[in-house]
Amino acid sequence: MRRSYRRPGRFRRQQPYPPEEPRKFGRDNSQLTKKGKILRFLQSPTERSTQTKPRKPVMLPPAHLLVVAVGAALLLAFRPPLPALAARPIVAAAGGKPAPTEAAATARWLAAQNTWGVLSNVVSYSDGVPGESHGIPYFYLTTLDPTARDALEDERTSFTLSEFPLGTCGKIDPENPTCAKLTLTGKLKLIDPQSSEADLAKEALFTKHPEMEGWPKNHHFQIFKLEIKNIFLIDWFGGPKPISPTEYLEYEKNRALLKSS
Repeated sequence: MRRSYRRPGRFRRQQPYPPEEPRKFGRDNSQLTKKGKILRFLQSPTERSTQTKPRKPVMLPPAHLLVVAVGAALLLAFRPPLPALAARPIVAAAGGKPAPTEAAATARWLAAQNTWGVLSNVVSYSDGVPGESHGIPYFYLTTLDPTARDALEDERTSFTLSEFPLGTCGKIDPENPTCAKLTLTGKLKLIDPQSSEADLAKEALFTKHPEMEGWPKNHHFQIFKLEIKNIFLIDWFGGPKPISPTEYLEYEKNRALLKSS
């Protein structure tokens, strides 16, 4: 038996239903077309999703891309500090570690607060009596130690200090950039024992290291000083801070001038 239905349009068409498929509520939706396409309002959501054409990606103009890139760079530049570093104050308290922006002050603070450093060996030193730091490291060495013997043959040397022994780095790793590190390079000079500088150096060394005064006389300890030529300091992120020897040595004088002005 043949059945018919009315299609949208001007004509009628005889169309048999397949015997194995039941009639769909009086109309076979799959047969209703318009210009070769199934009418979407008669399709189920599943049928519509399988026939949806992929959308073309939205391409921003070059000017818009430039604005987005500049905005992202500004967000990265002015983002707040990481939570792990929030405990490290940027502005130091009175008498404490200087702020990261004060490179010369940090270098002088490290030299004044430490009592030992690395000079191709672990050596004690002093840069002045407590409270009167001059910035120049003095050493009390014997030629029984290779450090002094090498210095008499080749004066070139480097002297490294770290903030970590002072206990102000907290629980961070000693290599963390916020745990300050200072390296002074120059020449290790032997001081004339009869000079006034030798008396100043002895006072500075024996005040900071009282045990030195009783060291054996037959070991022939002598006073050396480091003539600073270059300075390498890291106390924050962003690489080493540029400090000249003059800026380092005259820091106290410059600070006094700033206070008086």
